[in-house]
Amino acid sequence: MKFTAAAIQMLASDDKEANLRAAEAGVREAAARGAKVVALPEVFNWRGDKAEEKQNAEPLSGRTAGLMAGLARELGIYLLAGSFLEDIPEARKSYNTSLFFGPDGRQIARYRKIHLFDVAIERGVMALESETRQHGGEVVVAETEFGRMGLSICYDLRFPELYRALVDKGAQVILVPAAFTALTGEAHWEPLLRARAIENQVYIIAPDQIGNNPKSFATYGNSMIVDPWGRIIARAPDMPAVITAEIDLAYLAKVRRELPALAHRKLL
Repeated sequence: MKFTAAAIQMLASDDKEANLRAAEAGVREAAARGAKVVALPEVFNWRGDKAEEKQNAEPLSGRTAGLMAGLARELGIYLLAGSFLEDIPEARKSYNTSLFFGPDGRQIARYRKIHLFDVAIERGVMALESETRQHGGEVVVAETEFGRMGLSICYDLRFPELYRALVDKGAQVILVPAAFTALTGEAHWEPLLRARAIENQVYIIAPDQIGNNPKSFATYGNSMIVDPWGRIIARAPDMPAVITAEIDLAYLAKVRRELPALAHRKLL
C-alpha cells in the first residue's frame, strides 16, 4: 500500500488566531497536493509566555480540536493536530496533547506527552516544561486504513524505549511533532530521527517549528520524513513550509523481511 504523507512546518506565536489560520492553510495545501495523512507540529496553536499557558489551554472539545476535526472531515484526511495545551480542570498544569482525527472527523487517538523537557544547557537552552505541564502515561498507536501509526512528541525522541514500545504495539509509521530547539536540533534532530527509523524499521513523519519566537526559544525546523532504511525522503527549507513524501508499506515490509532485526531481538 502506498499513500502520500505531509508534515507542516510552522512558526507559531502567541497569536492563536494567526496560528490557526496558518495551520489551516498548511493542511489545505497538503490535502491539495494529495496527502492522505497530514501532521502539524508541537504547540502549533499557541507558543507564548509560560505564565500565560493555563489561560491558553483548551479542553478536548475546544475550538482548536473542533477546527481540526472539521478540516479532517471536509478534506477526507487523517490529521494529526501536532500538539496543543490541554486544560486539566481544577489544576494549575496542562497536558501537552496530540489529537489524531480520521477522515470522518472523529478523534481516533489522543496522546499526552510522556517525557517533559526539563533541561539547563549552559550555551543557552533553559527549559522546565514540568513546571506548567503534566506528564502523560500511555503509549498510543492509532489504527488507520493506511496502517498503524504511533504517536510521540518532541523530547520523546530521546527515549528509544518508547519507540520500541510503539513498534511492539504494531506501529509502522511514527509521528513526531516537535518544537525542537535550534541549539539541540543542529546537533541531534537528524541523527535521532534517522536512528529511530532505522532501529525500529518504521517511517518517521516529523513536523517541526522553525525560527525565532520572542516569547520562547528559537526552533530548528528541518521537518523531515524518513523511511525505514533511514533515508530522508523529504526535508523542509528554512521557512514555514509543507513537505510531502510517498509512504510505501510494501517497502517497509521488505526492509523488515530482508533485515529482520526486530525478530532477532534477545532480551537479556
